[in-house]
Amino acid sequence: MKNPSCILTVNLDERSYPIYIGTNLLADREVYQPHIHGQQVLIVTNTTVAPLYLASVESALQEYQVESVILPDGEQFKTLSVWQTIIDALLEHRFDRRCTVIGLGGGVVGDMAGFAAACYQRGVYFIQVPTTLLAQVDSSVGGKTGVNHPLGKNMIGAFYQPQCVIADIDTLSTLDDRQLSAGLAEIIKYGLIGDPDFFCWLEQKMDGLLEREHALLAYAIERSCKDKAAVVAADEREAGNRALLNLGHTFGHAIETGVGYGEWLHGEAVGAGICMAADLSRRLGWLDDSDQRRIESLIKKAGLPVYPPESLDADRMLALMSVDKKVLESKIRLILMNKLGYSVVTDTFEPEALKETLNEYGRATS
Repeated sequence: MKNPSCILTVNLDERSYPIYIGTNLLADREVYQPHIHGQQVLIVTNTTVAPLYLASVESALQEYQVESVILPDGEQFKTLSVWQTIIDALLEHRFDRRCTVIGLGGGVVGDMAGFAAACYQRGVYFIQVPTTLLAQVDSSVGGKTGVNHPLGKNMIGAFYQPQCVIADIDTLSTLDDRQLSAGLAEIIKYGLIGDPDFFCWLEQKMDGLLEREHALLAYAIERSCKDKAAVVAADEREAGNRALLNLGHTFGHAIETGVGYGEWLHGEAVGAGICMAADLSRRLGWLDDSDQRRIESLIKKAGLPVYPPESLDADRMLALMSVDKKVLESKIRLILMNKLGYSVVTDTFEPEALKETLNEYGRATS
């Protein structure tokens, strides 16, 4: 195996698995071999990633029966009907219970491939090969898989852990600037849910990250994955503090659903959502004005929006937020910041304060 710059472990007892972070990993057969237990491999990718990286992965897996499914690219295709094409391929090629499904692409591909692996014959092996920054630092780690529904994002799915995650930093060289910024939103999130030193580091290094300095990206990916792995190990199925990983996401998912899947990238919606969570936290007296300005400044510097689209007013946002996986007993639960760099899961905020935030951001125009 070529030496990854870093190997982390997600500690989940018998479901523990490594995260390989490095360069020149996609075509390295030795990184895959320990995690493939049968002879059949299905690579799930999309129309953007396939021309760039499918051949590299196939070359690493020449000793296996390898088939591929190429999905359309975009959040708007993260549906049950598109997902079924993965199941169709597994059946058509008569894949058995020892087969392995590989998700080669961004978060949409990884979520759909993982959900197919979870469902096919009640569970087959699964490997994540994320090719976007957002997927490398967030969606590929932790076992959340699924598809969207017109009424809510990620409302259909399963917790299903991969055998391993293979994050090849070289794939970020073909990522466009908008996708890079989308990934930075999730990285900023880690600095705000319990890693204030990382938040300060991001304030200092954001220019270099935007310029794709290799060492800075490698460090940001490693630290983000460490932070997420620690949270997931303590709360695999989001019974408690794992919900902290959803900072900005209740607002963000409402934006994605409200404007139509694919219009805003997930990270763009999360960026605006983090700013709204910061505003509400300030209104509750948990952050001061300077804290909120620092958060908003870093989101802007990363090239992300700080306001939702003009088409979503306060009433529409509130209605969409009420259809969220974190809603319990009809109460909206939010992840808010009780101090810069630290967050809590709460449903005890003042409803009037939430309305003030939604009104403030609902009428913003830039």
